Amino acid sequence: MTLSGLPEPWLRGTRGEVPAVLRGALHALDLAREDIERFCAGLSLSELNARPFDLPSVAFQLKHTARSLDRLLTYAEGRSLSQDQLSALGTELEDGAGKDDLFAEFYAALEQSAARIVQFDVSALEDSRRVGKKGLPTTLGGLLVHVADHTQRHTGQAVTTAKILLALRK
Repeated sequence: MTLSGLPEPWLRGTRGEVPAVLRGALHALDLAREDIERFCAGLSLSELNARPFDLPSVAFQLKHTARSLDRLLTYAEGRSLSQDQLSALGTELEDGAGKDDLFAEFYAALEQSAARIVQFDVSALEDSRRVGKKGLPTTLGGLLVHVADHTQRHTGQAVTTAKILLALRK
């Protein structure tokens, strides 16, 4: 159960019109949104950029999640990364964005990613895809599962860091 008293998104019977693998990725995005809102939205800008115990900041986790979703879905679509995507990759650790901008980028990435995910043809889940400069092999299905996994991994890190920051307030 989530803190709101509702089960996690994948247990709510939502998105039933979407095939299972795509639905799993969408539910991971839904849960990421809820967890970030619940645990991170109340942090100040200085807390969002803080690195307690040398952990990556919540701001980094938000930017990295947003931008990696775009990169992973670009590979899933069978395309190479653009110069803009590569440039953005190098700025994920930088401070400077305001709180509203950080959350706006994160939420927009979730919405845009969901719109892209529902466009995939589930009959192509075994189709090969290449990732990164080395063109490492995977499949469309592998990338979509990784979209869910990667999003949840970094959301969990953001939540853990947020909980530490909240504990340090006391």
